[in-house]
Amino acid sequence: MSRPGAQGLLAVIDMQRVFAEPDSPWAAPRFTEAAEGVRRLLPAFAERVTFTRFLAPEKPAGAWRAYYEQWPFALRPPHDRLWELVDELAPHARHLVDAPTFGKWTPELAERVGPEGRLVLAGVSTDCCVLSTALAAADAGAEVWVAADACAGADDASHTKALQIMDLYRPLIRVVTVAEVLTRVA
Repeated sequence: MSRPGAQGLLAVIDMQRVFAEPDSPWAAPRFTEAAEGVRRLLPAFAERVTFTRFLAPEKPAGAWRAYYEQWPFALRPPHDRLWELVDELAPHARHLVDAPTFGKWTPELAERVGPEGRLVLAGVSTDCCVLSTALAAADAGAEVWVAADACAGADDASHTKALQIMDLYRPLIRVVTVAEVLTRVA
């Protein structure tokens, strides 16, 4: 398997209908802006892109039981329309990682990045799945860049707080802009 090298791997986190549709309880208000940032990043990474999807487990266990008691609408099978990537991005998802967890730093994603690789993160929700993925990847030794303007949170305040928290992890995690990523990857 070829590794992304110094240019890095772009992981597009959970750009799914459940976070895009305004009537969804999990809608990210700035999803459209995050999607625009993702679209700008895609050409620079070509085949070095992994999309992820959050999926509900068939049977929640442990603390996840209480979580799904709070969000019972989400207990849907993996093929449900709610879990689909949005139409504009789905055709770009040549490599897909599904996980029933907030963090998407799975063994499969770790292998794609490699032991000395760079992981560029974009997607939703900044204050949940992006944050969880960034922290786990940084702990594993990956250099993590979070493209702030290609992410969206549950709300603006949560998005900003999550970016501030991740920025505390410098130099392991760097909060950057799409323009900065494009300048450094090109």
